[in-house]
Amino acid sequence: MTTHPHLQTLSGMPNTLGRFEIKQVLGRGAQAGVWLAHDPRLQRDVALKVLHTPRHGHAPADAAHWLKEARNLSQLVHPHIVTLYEADVWDGRPGMALEVVTGPSLARRLAQTGALPALEAVRLMKQVLDALQHAHQQGVVHRDLKPSNILLDANGSAKVSDFGMASRLPRAAQPGEAAAHPGGVEGTPNYLSPEAARGLPPSPTNDVFAAGLVLAEMLLGRPLMAETDPYRAVYRLAHEDLVLPHDPQHPLDDALRALVQRALARDPALRWPSAGAMAEALRDWAAAQQGSPGDALDASGKATLDFLLRRMRRTSDFPAMSAQIVRVQSLASSENESLNSLTSEILKDVALTNKLLRIVNSAHFSHVGGGHINTVSRAVSLIGFAGIRNVAMSLVMLDHMENKAHAEQLKAEFARALLAGGLASDLGAGMRDTEEIFIGAMLHNLGRLLTEFYFPDEARQIRQALAAAAGAGAAGDATANHPVRRHQREEQAAQAVLGIGFEALAEGVGKSWGLPDSMLRLMRHSVAPPPSRPVTDAPARQQLIAQAANAMADVFLNAEEATLHTQLHQVASVYAAALGQTSTDIEAAVAQARDKLAITAESIGLYAPAHSRAARLLRRQLQVTAPTAADSRHPPPGQPVDSPISELHATTHHALNGAVDGTPATASEDSQADATSSLLATGIQDITNAMVDSFKLNDVLRMVLETMYRAMGFRQVVFCLRDGNSGAIQGRLGLGEDATNTARVFRVVLSEPNNLFAAVCNKGVDTLIHDATADKVRHALPGWYHQHVHARSFMLLPLHLKGAPLGLIYADQAQADAIVLDEKGLSLLKTLRNQAVMAFKHTMSNR
Repeated sequence: MTTHPHLQTLSGMPNTLGRFEIKQVLGRGAQAGVWLAHDPRLQRDVALKVLHTPRHGHAPADAAHWLKEARNLSQLVHPHIVTLYEADVWDGRPGMALEVVTGPSLARRLAQTGALPALEAVRLMKQVLDALQHAHQQGVVHRDLKPSNILLDANGSAKVSDFGMASRLPRAAQPGEAAAHPGGVEGTPNYLSPEAARGLPPSPTNDVFAAGLVLAEMLLGRPLMAETDPYRAVYRLAHEDLVLPHDPQHPLDDALRALVQRALARDPALRWPSAGAMAEALRDWAAAQQGSPGDALDASGKATLDFLLRRMRRTSDFPAMSAQIVRVQSLASSENESLNSLTSEILKDVALTNKLLRIVNSAHFSHVGGGHINTVSRAVSLIGFAGIRNVAMSLVMLDHMENKAHAEQLKAEFARALLAGGLASDLGAGMRDTEEIFIGAMLHNLGRLLTEFYFPDEARQIRQALAAAAGAGAAGDATANHPVRRHQREEQAAQAVLGIGFEALAEGVGKSWGLPDSMLRLMRHSVAPPPSRPVTDAPARQQLIAQAANAMADVFLNAEEATLHTQLHQVASVYAAALGQTSTDIEAAVAQARDKLAITAESIGLYAPAHSRAARLLRRQLQVTAPTAADSRHPPPGQPVDSPISELHATTHHALNGAVDGTPATASEDSQADATSSLLATGIQDITNAMVDSFKLNDVLRMVLETMYRAMGFRQVVFCLRDGNSGAIQGRLGLGEDATNTARVFRVVLSEPNNLFAAVCNKGVDTLIHDATADKVRHALPGWYHQHVHARSFMLLPLHLKGAPLGLIYADQAQADAIVLDEKGLSLLKTLRNQAVMAFKHTMSNR
């Protein structure tokens, strides 16, 4: 169906095919040709896609492929999908009569013009995504989206064509049926999704990834993946993260970059959940670019914002910080898949993990059990998905904004932001979305914080201008210290120095990070004075709380000691009536929030010199004590909650015998073993705490996996459960590199002979494989393991219940002999596995 401006001559082709009158050749492929033809019956031109005729008639396989394409396309009626008129066999040749599209393909357009303007590229991609969403709703996945399969009609609109690789999705994606998929890699190598590159069953997210590649190509004017070796292309897509490059020739704003980057996530769970969702995000972006209501910047302001963003992107940390925040923020609400993705994202960064666990054990989270939380999974289950996501975002910013030449000023600004967030959370207690209030208030003055970090010279000029304005105003204006007036002066100073105000800079960066509109609203300042009666509208009250908290934090940071309490009282009085509280109550909340901040700062290692501005914020006045980790209700760490099942063995085959290596350990190995045992023990304590309280089974299983993953440093850990219908052991949850994909392909048929996994599950014997490439082991591993997982060393912990296989915990390392365990570690791992069994027993007994 691909059309060309210069049509080829007929050159020996038949004049007719069935009732169709052949006019010209439009294109030729390996399996089929496309002819322009006239249908005299309906008096219209059509594009005939006809299989080439082999010497001995058409091949049955090709005919079946043609029939599959015709059936898929027959289900799709959409203005941006090429229309199928009919399919038949004419004069012994299978073919389809299709709508004629008179323009070029997108591939030819890009070859002629290079990169498209961003709005034009987004317009075309919205049409393509609308078409894909329609196909997905009919159960059809395209699987071969690329510029040459997108045609442009006379009006410049997109038409998706060539559904020859398409697959239907009635049952292929059902749990337990992945093995029925024929496997193999199908599609154009440079446009495959990572999961398609691994031969996994088709999914609508395949097309979302391909759409991201096509949109990137339109914006850059060249393919993002342009490997000439198809095997290298498939390998890179399966194992590498694709990043949209910063091209000075084709600059992109960060909001659009974030949209594309989300579509290109290697983990399908981190992509746009559907083609429709991606199309909606692109519509919002385009509306903002075209000056929709709420877009506060004029053309000059947008140019200044773009200039400042380019300056920040030239640093090494802003792109890295932005990418990490986008990944954390882009995770969806609270489904199990999102919980796994958030936990995995945090666990990738050891420093972030440790700081997050310290902060959730501080006084700020004492109301939900802070003090004895040892796993990110437990923190998520207690504090909530949104709360942990927002804490993670704030810590990402802190980590990237430390240890610079102007670090003291930055520490002061960051401590001020944390104080504002904590105070806002306290003032908003009882309201919905208090975690969002916390992060919104913390980012309320993001523009000032970014300026201090990335533009220190300009920040100093702004502070000098503010000091001069404050001195002049204090002499003749009684309202000079009113928080609204101070904000107006600060915005004017920033505008004079930077070219835009702090608020516009913050909103531009927030949009590039994918922050939701509700959070962006909390970052805005109201120019109107607070009303004299309580504000009851929830969004307006949240915004007022964020503004009040920042005004109080500003006073704490900037006021002289002699006037501090007076100014705090004045600002509290400004907001008291609107918040429905007394100024005394607000001042008490500020003091309590500052004490919580001091404890939080200690927990994450945020210190400041004794006489600095930051030290005033981090100095504790009240004695607020976090709950202790020890709790007499719980057994000591490491105590088994069920009897051991079987010893862990080193093995090279399904004979499943051997012994743990008895080589004496060195001092460094002893230290590592102690650290491993400590992490295992604290994780076991966390799980025990969760099981004493009311718990969800998935929360406990996630904690088991996380404890193993952190303590042992595994590449990935996967929990598998026996399927009630098929009886096979099927992957369910995973943490670590590619764990989501591994869980999808992990399937152990217990009756299969000469299968190591089946033997381990049936016999209930814990197993450690040192080298999976050894002949005896390699021949006992299933085909899907060789094709998709490739780990050389792995550990299997089977779960049995009432003498029958219940499930399996799988953990691996990429290299041989990379899993090292001592006797204490083995005992603790068995306890973890037993805790999973106990959780199942408890769940089943309560049904």
